Amino acid sequence: MRPLLPSDPSAVGGHRLLGRLGSGGMGTVYLGRSPAGVLLAVKVIRADHAADPAFRERFRREAEAAGRLSGRWVVPVVAADPRAREPWLATPFVPGPALSEAVAGYGPLPVAAVRTLGARLAEALAEVHAAGLVHRDVKPGNILLAPDGPRLIDFGIARAAGAVTLTAADAVVGTPGYLAPEQARAGGPAPGPESDVFSLGCVLVFAATGRGPFGGGHAAAVVFRTVHDEPDLAAVPPELLPAVTACLARNPAGRPAPAHLRALLGDVPYGSDAPGSGGEWLPGPLARLIAERSTHALELPAPEPTRLDAPPAGARPLTRRRLIAGAGMLVAAGGPAGWFATRGGRRGSPPPPAGERPTLALALQADLSGPGARTGRAHERGLRLAVDQYNARADAAFRLALRTADDGGDEARAAAAAKELIADPAVLAIVGPTWGGAVPGLAGACLAADLTLVLVSLNSAQPFQSQWRTLVDTRASADGVALPVLHYLSHVEPVSRTSVVEDSADGEPAWQLTRALQQSPPSQGTTSVHRIPAGGSDFAGAVRDLTRARAGAVVFAGTSPERAALLARALADAGFEGPRLGIGEAMEPAFLTAAGPAAAGWLFAAFFTDPLSVPGCAAFVASHRAAYGEPPDRWATEAYDVVGLLTTALTGLAGEGRDRPGLSRRIFRVSHQGLAKPLGFDSTTHTLAGDRIAHLYRVVSGAFGYLGPFADVRSAP
Repeated sequence: MRPLLPSDPSAVGGHRLLGRLGSGGMGTVYLGRSPAGVLLAVKVIRADHAADPAFRERFRREAEAAGRLSGRWVVPVVAADPRAREPWLATPFVPGPALSEAVAGYGPLPVAAVRTLGARLAEALAEVHAAGLVHRDVKPGNILLAPDGPRLIDFGIARAAGAVTLTAADAVVGTPGYLAPEQARAGGPAPGPESDVFSLGCVLVFAATGRGPFGGGHAAAVVFRTVHDEPDLAAVPPELLPAVTACLARNPAGRPAPAHLRALLGDVPYGSDAPGSGGEWLPGPLARLIAERSTHALELPAPEPTRLDAPPAGARPLTRRRLIAGAGMLVAAGGPAGWFATRGGRRGSPPPPAGERPTLALALQADLSGPGARTGRAHERGLRLAVDQYNARADAAFRLALRTADDGGDEARAAAAAKELIADPAVLAIVGPTWGGAVPGLAGACLAADLTLVLVSLNSAQPFQSQWRTLVDTRASADGVALPVLHYLSHVEPVSRTSVVEDSADGEPAWQLTRALQQSPPSQGTTSVHRIPAGGSDFAGAVRDLTRARAGAVVFAGTSPERAALLARALADAGFEGPRLGIGEAMEPAFLTAAGPAAAGWLFAAFFTDPLSVPGCAAFVASHRAAYGEPPDRWATEAYDVVGLLTTALTGLAGEGRDRPGLSRRIFRVSHQGLAKPLGFDSTTHTLAGDRIAHLYRVVSGAFGYLGPFADVRSAP
């Protein structure tokens, strides 16, 4: 960074300028500090480029589009003024070097670092393309290296004005050596997403070898080789060749989509042990360089005034909403860049006045008015009680606020609710949703926003959380429902022959339960499976088959309480007296009604507790009765516990900044002893750890009687 020149402005759009980061044909990039103290890169376009009205309109559209980007690996526009005499835009400042500078100064990156680089940039391109943008100039100079991963900058803003000119009549947009063949042909089709993938392939070759795949020299010569010659990949490590070769396919249709490219590069995990989580993805000298630049930026004094300009008319201020949405997501807790964003080591909004506790917002997205309103209401009540009780604590480090969004169990409403909650920068975590169809969309959107999403009554249906790094599943994995069944049939009422009746009537059967019992039969015996196809109802036939198999116990692997009742009646008619077990989804009043006397003695494995039967929940039950006039329903206790987990994680972020990125990474490193169960997570898979995660119930006198955590059940009722 160089000092400001006398001809430079002192401030742009209300952002105080501290120094020059670089300059070129398009304009100058400054290091600035916002009124809130956040460091920004402020790019000011030269006035002669802005004389064209079409240029300004394109600048405006693309700045607004880039401002909608929110992924972890992109640096979005957080403020801009396309109407200024010298148009400008601002992005969060990343203190790391460009990839071009890093390779030039320290040599090619190790293979593992190149894999991380490619995987993270593929994610960045996926978001850029989903926003309707094509970057058009993916090159080493537009990739910054941060402690937790790369950052893609400069999203095609006003690129045509800086095109590489081949002749007086023909112009090419992009950088020779990193543009796709279709870009290099003047008059060809406009660059598309596939062009960005080709450019990324060139970047990976440069990162791994120190030179591009089409050599150097005069720009026209490099462009000619790009169009007519095969890329030089002789020095590319073999581990990277499949991904690089796919990216550099001459036919755009043959190049991988960003998601496919990430798979070609291999699994690059998330989490505290993953490359790119705290600086270890980079060689030591580069990590130290980034730390030194971060420190230097923090220590910069305010410069002497230079050319003083009035605030540009119509400038869009960097509001708290835009600041947190843009800058807050870009820095990861734990690394040097994790604390550079403001003076004093804190990110986000300015600290509250002395003695005043800041307010942090949590949100609930749930079906509060549709078919799942009972479950949604239980979530809301449990959360509100926990929030109120935390706020009443004299030692609380902050205050909590709870926002709710009712999606009514409808896809369109769920998408709108998610968009609204995520757009609110004050929301640091979302609890929900309460119905399965809303999980993928909300989980993906929260991942893009680096926003913690906590599931209470649903499973994510993911064996590991690598796809949805910010998702916290407070239920065991789907296989975990087999643990109470295995425990009961191996230690409480041991049987050597178990029969599973797998029912597909309501769509997907509980196949994880079937698989677990087949792979690990109770009492090390045998497991037979009797399947009821979709549309079928021959439970009597299934009972005849399992009777011939001399089954000692029967397990219903299905989710319909009415269908479970059909099996219960068929077993009763056949005089079967062994253990009969189901899972929580079928444990509904409809089972008791439809099965009648045949329900007696049935056992159910479920992930929710009965607070009325747990002495430690007495105060919670009393508070619930006082507030709502009735005892807590299913999942209310689990929702109550989630607030304890979130406040534990947020309290521990006192020195790092209580913001979205900090919470999404710290929450898997803390644990909380809840009323229903302990909440703690495996550091690698981010799945719930421990064996007190599921409970057993037994039907007694026409009701579901709570037996306790499955591991505590030692004898048959």
